Amino acid sequence: MPADPRTASTTTASPSDASASLPVDEVARLGAAVLDRVGSVVVGMREPLRIAFATILAGGHVLFEDVPGLGKTLAARSIAAAVGLDFRRLQCTPDLLPSDITGSFVYVPSSGDFEFRPGPVFTGLFLADEINRTSPKTQSALLEAMAEGQVSVEGRSFLLPSPFHVVATANPIESEGTYALPEAQLDRFMVRLGVGYPDEAGESRVLLSRVARRHEVATVEAVIDAATLAAMQAGVEAVDVDADIAAYCVRLAAATRRHRSVEVGASPRGSQGLLLVARALAVLDGRDFVIPDDVKAVAIPVLAHRLTLTVQAWTGGVRAEQVVMEVVNTVPGPPAVGTAQRSAAESRA
Repeated sequence: MPADPRTASTTTASPSDASASLPVDEVARLGAAVLDRVGSVVVGMREPLRIAFATILAGGHVLFEDVPGLGKTLAARSIAAAVGLDFRRLQCTPDLLPSDITGSFVYVPSSGDFEFRPGPVFTGLFLADEINRTSPKTQSALLEAMAEGQVSVEGRSFLLPSPFHVVATANPIESEGTYALPEAQLDRFMVRLGVGYPDEAGESRVLLSRVARRHEVATVEAVIDAATLAAMQAGVEAVDVDADIAAYCVRLAAATRRHRSVEVGASPRGSQGLLLVARALAVLDGRDFVIPDDVKAVAIPVLAHRLTLTVQAWTGGVRAEQVVMEVVNTVPGPPAVGTAQRSAAESRA
């Protein structure tokens, strides 16, 4: 019988761990500790790291798209270490095969049978570095893993560890030897984040930190473990969201479909991503309710990569981020004060 790949990772949480739920204040406290620990190594990326961690708490996957050398790989590795997840990194290349990600059946002479050898995707946090350098066929090997938490090989399905998250990086400025991610692949990433260049003070801290540690590799100690992360995710899931906030997310996504510069707008998965990441951000801020500013803060990371612009807009230099910002500025939101007051009244009652 093929070996169970779930035994290949130590990050698999038991059902009892997954059913645990931490209160909002505890999730906020642990979340701040994780971000502080990661921020001690990854300099000048506080807001992208905050949204990336909120995405993980929301159960989603993250795409970092920016120029090389800005610390995207270090950020992914540091988050994985801080939350106690097993971490595997795969450098994507044009000759990479789907089996290099998922694993494959291998003939074992001693038993005279084929056994399944799990690939690097069987981990807690899987980093697909420069994902746009591998072919669409290989990119699609991650679709089932990202959507269903399992992979299928030769007609058999194998569950992945839980929690399981994908962090991918892409270089947007180089086109030679790259393959643009299909819309279906992009849609599986809950957020797409840009890192941006640090300011002069931040860049100086990067240099001085490298000198101070006397070696190249920066390490981060664990703040929590995989079971605690699962409990934090369950704590986020326990937070309800007002119907007017959900309606606001729907109006934002719907407005992208009607925009003059957009050929294909955000799907319902986009509006759901808005709601889930905004809720996780609210919990990281210590609130058990979502306000419109939470939704606005994640609108570009959640929606921009889901838009297909018209040819006229693309040739005219229009960017998807500009479209989302215009939508956010024109679509009216629900009253934030009313949401907060209702939540406070309910807690006092």
